[in-house]
Amino acid sequence: MEYNTNRFKLVIPEYGRNIHKMIAYAIKIKNRKKRNRCALSIIKLMTDSNLRFNKAFPYFQHKLWNQLLIMSRYQLDIDTPFPKYHPDKFKTSFYKAVYPEYLTNFRYYGKIIRNMIHVAIHCKNEQKKEGLLYAIANTMKKNYLRWNKNLVEDNVIFQDLKKLSKGKICLMNNMDPLLQCSYLLYKHKYKKKKKK
Repeated sequence: MEYNTNRFKLVIPEYGRNIHKMIAYAIKIKNRKKRNRCALSIIKLMTDSNLRFNKAFPYFQHKLWNQLLIMSRYQLDIDTPFPKYHPDKFKTSFYKAVYPEYLTNFRYYGKIIRNMIHVAIHCKNEQKKEGLLYAIANTMKKNYLRWNKNLVEDNVIFQDLKKLSKGKICLMNNMDPLLQCSYLLYKHKYKKKKKK
């Protein structure tokens, strides 16, 4: 029994192993005319396997010839009706995607919390700043409960707020408690029942 793991790896798997074997056979043909005829018959088979796309795309045949060359790993020397695609000309450089900071740590708090923290740090009115800090902490607690579904202590929220503000906001010493978890969790259910 021959398993696919023991066989050669398919370059474009959608065409199947038989098309790849035909291409490997076409590469070994020494006569150019016979090789061209073999490549044309392979293109016809590829066209038949993709009939639904044949009319939809105007450059479909060009795409098939390019795919034929790609599957042969550019070893198939044939006369194509379209300009040949050379991989050296179209080298693309890939860049690593840089994710925003709010997606890496404490992402369950969201980006708006970070913006609110920034505003609170730069707020000059002390009364407004204190009210804003507790509003931020309560919103953080609500977001935490939405994502984690576990009860959370106020100290955890205060520590996270300190980390998010890079040590500029510290509510640990203040004794005012945040809203109760039961109030934050069941508030929306109560409103829905009341409306009915």
